[in-house]
Amino acid sequence: MQVAAAGVPAEDPKRRVLKDVFGFDDFRPGQDAVTEALLAGRHVLAVMPTGAGKSLCYQVPALVLGGLTIVVSPLVALMQDQVAALRLAGVAADTINSSLDRDANVAAWRRVAAGQTRLLYLAPERLMTARMLEALARLDIRLIAVDEAHCISQWGPAFRREYEELSRLRGIFPDVPIIALTATADEATRTDIAAQLFAGRVATLVLGFDRPNIKLGIEAKQDSKRQLLGFVQRHAGRSGIVYCLSRKKTEEMAAFLEKNGVRALAYHAGMSKEAREANQNSFMTLSGVVMVATIAFGMGIDKPDVAYVFHTDLPGSLEAYYQEIGRAGRDGRAAEAHMLFGLGDIRMRRLFIDDEDAPAEHKRRAHGRLDTLIGYCETAQCRRQILLGYFGESAVPCRNCDNCLDQTPHADGEAEARIIFAAIAQTGERCGAAHIVDVLLGHESEKVLARNHHRLASFGTGVAHKKNVWQSLIRQLVAGGFLTLDSGGHGGLAIGEKGRELARGEVPFRYRVEAPRRASRGKTRPTPDVAAGTEDLDTALLATLKAVRLRLARERQVPAFVIFSDRTLIDMAERCPRDLDAFAAVNGVGAAKLREFGQIFLGAIAAHQSGVSV
Repeated sequence: MQVAAAGVPAEDPKRRVLKDVFGFDDFRPGQDAVTEALLAGRHVLAVMPTGAGKSLCYQVPALVLGGLTIVVSPLVALMQDQVAALRLAGVAADTINSSLDRDANVAAWRRVAAGQTRLLYLAPERLMTARMLEALARLDIRLIAVDEAHCISQWGPAFRREYEELSRLRGIFPDVPIIALTATADEATRTDIAAQLFAGRVATLVLGFDRPNIKLGIEAKQDSKRQLLGFVQRHAGRSGIVYCLSRKKTEEMAAFLEKNGVRALAYHAGMSKEAREANQNSFMTLSGVVMVATIAFGMGIDKPDVAYVFHTDLPGSLEAYYQEIGRAGRDGRAAEAHMLFGLGDIRMRRLFIDDEDAPAEHKRRAHGRLDTLIGYCETAQCRRQILLGYFGESAVPCRNCDNCLDQTPHADGEAEARIIFAAIAQTGERCGAAHIVDVLLGHESEKVLARNHHRLASFGTGVAHKKNVWQSLIRQLVAGGFLTLDSGGHGGLAIGEKGRELARGEVPFRYRVEAPRRASRGKTRPTPDVAAGTEDLDTALLATLKAVRLRLARERQVPAFVIFSDRTLIDMAERCPRDLDAFAAVNGVGAAKLREFGQIFLGAIAAHQSGVSV
């Protein structure tokens, strides 16, 4: 280990590693507490927002503890990027995965067995083979990190069966601390992760989910291509991510934007690795590029100046939506999350769930999770309140979403809510939304007749509205906390305490009226367009530094952000270091990168200042 950096106490090894290896002066919120718990030998479940720096939570203690750390990751591309980044930082890291040839995997294992490797990245299905576990049991394992831990939960939106086996880890390695990390997990998913992976014995850290600089907006889907183009043109010159549901649509939307003068690139799993990396590097390096992608794009990408995330289709869940919009506005500047929403999206998502090879209980919960997302789309309340409430946080109206900015027609829904409550109460507070709507509309369905619900006083009391209106009202009442959805039973609706307050006239209920929205979003809350400290940034110098970074990345056949993050280049452009000592003070420059890249970037800065091309 090197001599402690200036200002870093010699007796604090985790801060020495943070500065010497990764080049950071201090931890981000939550990182220090997680690191300290792991170094004390405790299991940790860390729920941290996208961009909060989850990787350092296990990378720093891995280097402090010594020995071998096992990192479980679901994506080969993400593993390879992490390994490349660690190696450039001077850390001995390896991955063994199906994308590498046998010789490469054998060589990696030999380094692991010889004690040369500090972090080994494995997919869960490879880790949990009897042969791998037997081999690892003979080694000095000090820490296990499970990334994207929501995949282990049967109730999570991205459940993966190969993650189930990870529940055996605590028994196989009883004295090894385990950290599970995820960016999105509601309370039920967190509880399930704690039970599955840790048998309930775990320290849980949940950081705040709010991203107040991101304006939230949803628009009725009409002509999605024209709606997207209008939105992108209003953000001309800014980088953005556009998410599409299918590979075909991704390519069509990218081509449409290009045809209309927008620099747009496509990204999806069906493209070659070389094409994906080339487009990713362009997006990371150039300004004003729009990445049109499936959800295959985004994990591990830390580009701070993404001005917006636009969903052309409904995401799979509120968790997925939150994670995807979290890629915008990481530089603190005003950003937007905009979604198009239509009935076709609901049908498609329902089909995806029904066609999935999963137990009935998992499908039922997936439908309930989709209902919650639809309720978020249809709510007339502050969207940020609904979103944060889903993750267990309370918030005041944000004044930075379309509903708070009064872009949506609202109506008093107290009378309609009372009609719904009556039907729910009279049917025993155990029936689902579809059955309640049948009762309200006077439909003599098989279930209605079988339960004699056609004899209830509420039967046929809702004929003044159409089916889709009642469905929307019920979803909005669920989203607003007036109704509760029995996720542990059969999806039955019950009247919550807030609903009883509404029935007593103590709280109001205003609902979003079914009406097409204008493409123009009207006025927005004034928000500074530039992050503090970047007003005088030399953008030409930043572009030069990005060009140097791209050249170095191509030479090493790694993504551009693995060389240096945008945050590091921005800090470099602001400081304009003239020597290696000053370069070492740049945020994100550790000892290894100082040695390998210091003179190169110092030369580029000096050449730029003297007017010489590099």
